[in-house]
Amino acid sequence: MTTLRFNKPFEVLTQFSDGAGRQTLADFIPVAGVYAAGRLDRDSEGLLLLTDDGPLQNRISHPHHKLKKIYWVQVDGAISDEAVEQLRHGVALKDGMTSPARVSVMAAPAMLWPRNPPIRIRAQIPTSWISLEISEGRNRQVRRMTAAVGFPTLRLIRYAIGPITLDGLQPGAYDEVDAQQLWRLFPQSVARRPDKAGSGRYSGEVQSRSGSQAQARRQKQGK
Repeated sequence: MTTLRFNKPFEVLTQFSDGAGRQTLADFIPVAGVYAAGRLDRDSEGLLLLTDDGPLQNRISHPHHKLKKIYWVQVDGAISDEAVEQLRHGVALKDGMTSPARVSVMAAPAMLWPRNPPIRIRAQIPTSWISLEISEGRNRQVRRMTAAVGFPTLRLIRYAIGPITLDGLQPGAYDEVDAQQLWRLFPQSVARRPDKAGSGRYSGEVQSRSGSQAQARRQKQGK
């Protein structure tokens, strides 16, 4: 099994093909069989995980599992304490209130790279950076949250997914990560251990299913 982390540049699609000729993952990742675990909008940057492990891909991407993600967000204006508190406690969006989030004002990230094209800069109007940690997965959620409190997003970088971060990874670069770091986040999942070389099965999953079947038989016999 292969699991990769990738620092997605601005305006790259999180897919491997595009009929319109736009840049895709195929322009950066020559690894067969891996697919993006979750999405990152074309106008967003930063951490994207890819894997050829279907169950892991589902757990990373499905909102039900509430995997924590950290975003670095540059917003238009000097963000107020009141706006930060609103983001922390939840804001009203068209699809409902957001869950509480961890939010802090930060300096521009030390590892920040130039964006091409750069964000628009307005004379006399400052910008602010915040760190925002959420575990929901709504469409364009971070951008909608900051807009709802009066500070539109200018630049959005995903820094972390669970324990995996961007540290040491340049834009457009990828490397392999230990998938067990991610599997440990899902206590309801059994240990991922190949049953046999090339079998495609995992012994923990087989034991879990057989154990459930045995329990069902015992309950039926006891009736």
